[in-house]
Amino acid sequence: MTHVNKTFAELGVRDEIVRALRETGIEHPFAIQELTLPLALAGDDLIGQARTGMGKTYAFGIPLLHRISTDEARPLNGTPRALIVVPTRELCIQVYGDLAGAAKYVTTGDRKFSVTSIYGGRPYEPQIEALRKGVDVVVGTPGRLLDLAQQGHLQLGGLSVLVLDEADEMLDLGFLPDIERILRLTPDDRQSMLFSATMPDPIITLARTFMNQPTHIRAEAPHSAATHDTTEQFAYRAHALDKSELVSRILQAEGRGATMIFTRTKRTAQKVSDELAERGFKVDAVHGDLGQGAREKALKSFRSGAVDVLVATDVAARGIDIDDVTHVINYQCPEDEQAYVHRIGRTGRAGKTGVAITLVDWDELGRWEMIDKALSLNCPDPAETYSSSPHIYEELGIPTDATGTIGEPVKAKAKAKRSPDEKRISSADSEGRPAKTRTRTRRRTRGGEAATGHPEGTAPAAEGADAAPVTVSEDTTGEASSAGRRRRRRRPRKTETATAG
Repeated sequence: MTHVNKTFAELGVRDEIVRALRETGIEHPFAIQELTLPLALAGDDLIGQARTGMGKTYAFGIPLLHRISTDEARPLNGTPRALIVVPTRELCIQVYGDLAGAAKYVTTGDRKFSVTSIYGGRPYEPQIEALRKGVDVVVGTPGRLLDLAQQGHLQLGGLSVLVLDEADEMLDLGFLPDIERILRLTPDDRQSMLFSATMPDPIITLARTFMNQPTHIRAEAPHSAATHDTTEQFAYRAHALDKSELVSRILQAEGRGATMIFTRTKRTAQKVSDELAERGFKVDAVHGDLGQGAREKALKSFRSGAVDVLVATDVAARGIDIDDVTHVINYQCPEDEQAYVHRIGRTGRAGKTGVAITLVDWDELGRWEMIDKALSLNCPDPAETYSSSPHIYEELGIPTDATGTIGEPVKAKAKAKRSPDEKRISSADSEGRPAKTRTRTRRRTRGGEAATGHPEGTAPAAEGADAAPVTVSEDTTGEASSAGRRRRRRRPRKTETATAG
């Protein structure tokens, strides 16, 4: 890989930060970082625009850490001096990890430099306690940040630096009103940085409102291709009934490493994960029907390599930032060109090469044609392809003897991620609960259809058209069922008494 001439040290970054970055193998900045650092270190407002995977986190993180830790006029005292607002919990965890790692050698007198993360889906108490003890940098999602600020736990009046990361995704998720409320709680003389892959009109309006003569930095030419040059892209017309078989063979391609598979709905994500587990693949899923703990566990397994296939919906995948993904498979065609760019941007990152494969069903051809035209992919009519089609073996480097399975079913993973009822049964087995607990979970509604619940007792997020219905908890349902049985037993006795009388 060709490096730029200057290192972070030569750009003026303090030694402690340079040392921490060097230990992770990072010495030379990417394009967006080299362009951003001089302005950000000088305290200027700026807008950074670059595709996903171009290094935006360190583009704002490194100058932010440097500035607030070397500001002699305003020594750190435990009141937050920098705030980074991100759209998703997964991105919050990732940005927090990057900044905490880069700041691990930075000291603030007798107190260690502190970075903390604040996001929903977790208890309030540990986050409130961290703020009470004193923090220097806060990374958080809009809803929880605003909540703690309005309660008085998060003080934003002492900020020196404010960053909005992935601003276009925050717009898509409807966070703009919360962002505006947060901005009103911050001082006017702060430095502001906004980073976004795209710049839709509402984001431009927001930038003009809260930023002071920002410099707009693009890490590439304005008219360059929206998709990564380092990503090889394929599109195939595939039948829905053959997709699992086809994906199983794609996952056996030569050089295939960590792989992300995208679906449009939660139900499809879980179905694909279960089917691949049955075929012997190490796979997990991330979607809105899973609780935050389960999502974090799945991402941790994917990052560590415990599983090498992650199935995700578009919403759940926002903010997942893993550099070593070799393949992206669009199991279902993306909604539009922007979703396509976000999906395949998970591979070919940080100068590495990647492969993106889109499976287009017959009823998705119209949507694909629009994506193809918008991005000039020159593939408006994908070749009809099945799991037995010779051309896919040759184009993707799949061994000719590959079959639809690679080993015994990964039963633990498959059972743990099935429907909510099945998950309860599996949990009962693993925890050694009495048999009557397991039979009680096989309940039915009054209409005769199987009832469904939600993992960890939480309602499913509004994601995809096939969200599972919300039902009462298992204990409550058990009581209702018992009451129903008691009522049914009483009715015959009342009838007999009336007849005898």
